[in-house]
Amino acid sequence: MTDQTTDQTAEQQAAAAGTVGPLDGITVVSLEHAVAAPFATRQLADLGARVIKIERPGVGDFARRYDRSVHGEASYFVWLNRGKESLELDIKDPEDRRLLDEIIARADVLVQNLAPGAAERAGLDAATLRAQRPELVHCSVSGYGSTGPYRDKKAYDLLVQCEAGLLAVTGTGDGPAKVGVSVADIATGMYAYTGILTALYERRTTGVGSTLEVAMLDALGEWMVQPAYYSVYGERPARRTGARHASIAPYGPYATGDGRTIFLGVQNEREWSALCRDVLRDDTLTSDPRFADNTARVANDAELTPLLEEALKGLTAEQALAALEGAGIACAQLRTPAEWFDHPQMAARDRWRPVDTPAGPVRAPLPPVTVAGREAPMRPVPALGADNARLRTEFAPADSPTPTPASSADTGGAQ
Repeated sequence: MTDQTTDQTAEQQAAAAGTVGPLDGITVVSLEHAVAAPFATRQLADLGARVIKIERPGVGDFARRYDRSVHGEASYFVWLNRGKESLELDIKDPEDRRLLDEIIARADVLVQNLAPGAAERAGLDAATLRAQRPELVHCSVSGYGSTGPYRDKKAYDLLVQCEAGLLAVTGTGDGPAKVGVSVADIATGMYAYTGILTALYERRTTGVGSTLEVAMLDALGEWMVQPAYYSVYGERPARRTGARHASIAPYGPYATGDGRTIFLGVQNEREWSALCRDVLRDDTLTSDPRFADNTARVANDAELTPLLEEALKGLTAEQALAALEGAGIACAQLRTPAEWFDHPQMAARDRWRPVDTPAGPVRAPLPPVTVAGREAPMRPVPALGADNARLRTEFAPADSPTPTPASSADTGGAQ
């Protein structure tokens, strides 16, 4: 009994020191590029999984060249690929393919977002690989799914935003606007990540892996159900309302007396009464039939907004935010991404950590889920082929000659 207690304590201490992650011992091999699949596998790496990223020799993941913003490295790549190992392989070369097969034979998870049909042609599809190893968790990420008329259609983030109806509700009456981040990719990556975690959890009981497929259209479509319901069942056409909410009012930006803009949101009638009484100083608005409930306020938002801004013009932005906070009304100030980087709340909670990149360290936020006594390892972002020699030695087939790094002249590899 004493020995068991001692072992448990040591394990708990190791976890608290950040040396044990919940996915320690899990190996992920990923034939990935761009955003969706790398976003999923980076989450796995943050949980301690070993992620081996297969890259085209001499070229690598094309997201490496999206920009040169981070010490000469691409901002997308630095964001999406910390904690991974980079191995250059030409999967059409027989020796490189044998090496890949050895890696897959020891992996727990395979993630791929190759071009439609490429995995099947290369024998890297779930049916082929899981026939050999039923315990493998195989996850395919695509734009529109593996069947249907859109199966082979190219799918980039903005285009999926269009197809899912997001641009119909984003922008202003003058025209649509894309969401400013890769929202279709991010949604897809998160569903792939949670699907993989679920499959690993199930495998602990059954010993059997899973075949997972995540389509960008499905992932973003899930996020579009509410506006679709509102439009289809409510028989209301889709509306673009800029920074204002399409179905809640008041909810959005309002000008203050110093020429700045604040944001506020009212979610229920109690908050609406508090806003009128404590901030706008006009209780008569609560009995005005134009603003009697949320549906009426949405219908008459064009009349409501000038009333709010008239009441706020005697206040600075700071005074208005203080008044809203005092009344229990949700509010915010508009910040740029650079200002978020120095957000006082992030600093006060010690949410930043250094992460090494091939060109120097950067600041990176800790993963959003905080686990007591444990912290994500925040390991380096790999240079292209940084782990070639070590991985070629570790996974070399038993009958292979001494491995040599892939030539930069090779042109095959992940698509």
